[in-house]
Amino acid sequence: MGITDDAVEVRAQGWRTLAALHNFIESELERALSKEVQLSVVEYTVLDALSRQDGWHMRMQQLARASALSPSATTRLVNRLEERGLLTRVLCDDDRRGIYTELTAAGHHLLDAARPIHDDALERALAEAHDVPELASLISALPQLALVH
Repeated sequence: MGITDDAVEVRAQGWRTLAALHNFIESELERALSKEVQLSVVEYTVLDALSRQDGWHMRMQQLARASALSPSATTRLVNRLEERGLLTRVLCDDDRRGIYTELTAAGHHLLDAARPIHDDALERALAEAHDVPELASLISALPQLALVH
């Protein structure tokens, strides 16, 4: 194995470690959110992303990027959340073909209830992951990553 092959393997190992940490955290978030507020992680992500927008709305393609879903999966998710009364769609005033998605009062209320559950589960998952030798160095590096803009 040459130097280039070694560098590729190091990056691949880094990616595997990152993916393992992501799965570790997402599993804990999924369990806590579904048990306590009947939300999936991706549903929480959508509600959270919408709550952080100026005017509390986003175009569907922005929402797809924020939730890391395909456009069709985003549409299905928005349909489900809309059926639950958690968000609504609004036509864009400037472009009648454009559709915005925004939180309803019920969506804000559920997100307010879900946020501390999410944050507690995240803190718990990070603490547990820190005790896993393969993940500990990545957990220790997270504060430095938060400083990168």
